Amino acid sequence: MERARRRLRRDDGMSTVEYTLGTLAACAFAVILYKVITSPMVQEALSGVLRKALNTAF
Repeated sequence: MERARRRLRRDDGMSTVEYTLGTLAACAFAVILYKVITSPMVQEALSGVLRKALNTAF
């Protein structure tokens, strides 16, 4: 019984399914981030920040 319990609790790392789910989650996050960054409103805001930073006198 103890041997079976140890075998069930053993964790040798992630399985293929866990790697797949992690990869899919990372890809979904990347797509959402890309959509946000390339939206006109965000691009306009980023351009404004860059213009202000580049026009600042030292």
